[in-house]
Amino acid sequence: MTTPAFRIATGHRATTHAAQVILESGGNAADAAIAAVLTACVAEPMLASLGGGGHALIQAADTPPIALDFFAQTPQALHPGPLDFYPILGNFGPDVQEFHVGMASIATPGVIHGLEALHQRFGKLPKTALIEPACHYARQGVPLNTVQHHALEILEPILRATPAAGRWLGLASTDAPLPRVGDLLTNAPLADFMTLWASEGAAAFYQGEVGRLLVAACSATGGHLTSDDLMAYQSQWRTPLTWRYRSATLWSNPPPAFGGMMLALSLLDLNERLSNQHKFRSPEHVSALVQAMASAMDKRTALEKPQLLADETALGATFDRIVANHAPSRRGTTHISIDDGEGMGIALTLSNGEGSGHVIESAGIMMNNMLGEEDINRGGFHQWPPNRRLASMMTPTILVLASGQRILLGSGGSNRIRTALMQVVANLVDFDLDLQAAIDAPRLHLEEDLLSIELASEWPDETRQWLMDQPHQTKPWPSASLFFGGVHAVSGKVACADARREGAAVDGDCVRVP
Repeated sequence: MTTPAFRIATGHRATTHAAQVILESGGNAADAAIAAVLTACVAEPMLASLGGGGHALIQAADTPPIALDFFAQTPQALHPGPLDFYPILGNFGPDVQEFHVGMASIATPGVIHGLEALHQRFGKLPKTALIEPACHYARQGVPLNTVQHHALEILEPILRATPAAGRWLGLASTDAPLPRVGDLLTNAPLADFMTLWASEGAAAFYQGEVGRLLVAACSATGGHLTSDDLMAYQSQWRTPLTWRYRSATLWSNPPPAFGGMMLALSLLDLNERLSNQHKFRSPEHVSALVQAMASAMDKRTALEKPQLLADETALGATFDRIVANHAPSRRGTTHISIDDGEGMGIALTLSNGEGSGHVIESAGIMMNNMLGEEDINRGGFHQWPPNRRLASMMTPTILVLASGQRILLGSGGSNRIRTALMQVVANLVDFDLDLQAAIDAPRLHLEEDLLSIELASEWPDETRQWLMDQPHQTKPWPSASLFFGGVHAVSGKVACADARREGAAVDGDCVRVP
């Protein structure tokens, strides 16, 4: 059998298979990404949803990369009455994180509009073909894997929040046990809606009965969204950020998103601190990483002034000034990387937050809780500027090494995205690790004054001692965890998925799970 030229890496075997089916049917990377997104909404239900938002970087043959922003938008006005908005606790094991859910946590979703925009500009196959893999999985079922089961456990309070949320996952009642590993996840109403989208386009949601049901529920129970919010939503094509890290060139997500800026600031700082004399995982290496993480967080403060958050031009200009001072040289999220072997590549990151608990049952869609995400509402809940893009931390990225090799990559993991990608890029550029080893290497994450250490017992003795002795509070993690992100990446030679998220990759004629 001839080995296909395409490369695919995603967060789930079914998601990867859907993209493979489309590429083998003559579709391009954009077509395959659309099919993968739709299937992820079935196979990765707590991480991906048509009720959420996302970002993508696309590079067609012999053209510069372009960014597609289809992230969530703030409503045009606050709901005038009492708000349905409350906290729940997600249990990561060694770490507990507070999230806010309810109708008032729902921002205007962008995924459906973004898929439409991607298909209109780059699509090759008809949408009726692109929905087939996802519709098959939605009706026949996808076995629940270990990572997705863990995600259900982490976010179980959301599934218990409303009877509709429980029914969406097949629970007979709000106190019924969660599905077990191996149980089939189905979503026939979502298949019905995808069929409607294929024939009617984005209007099927934003102007149709599904949108009207969402708006009516918001009005009745304390949510912000109105029909004007849905009608006004537009995806945006943007010019990516670009910078150099040593001999490599990177493109990533531009303002108003924060992810690309944070990755750039981290790498620019690391460029000054990490010497080519430092050994991989040495105390000097991890010291440079931790200091770069801390420096990037400090610079983020300068980018979070209210007037900047409301003005993407000012935000970009301030970022440029910060970069000019360098010497040259937490939510449910999933990522998809595809190289179609014909010159087009796409890195696409998708998120539903943790989900709001509200399900549009006739369409099988769990809505986002982006207005309840502390990391993208830094000015305080319900203090958002009206009718503006929320500042996502998602960071789809294109890396071109000195050899000319192109790598498409990105990660899930909320505010861990920036640190996961910084470490993978440094592993590739500074230490010449192969792509899978660069992804698999244990990670660090610094948040405020807490340093989380993945696979703490496996670091070299001298390095582990340095980590435990440095001034930050430390939290050792005994095993690899989805807490530290899920980096899925492809190059022209290989596709590599992250075992932390039980990802799956195709770089030959079969699907590989790390």
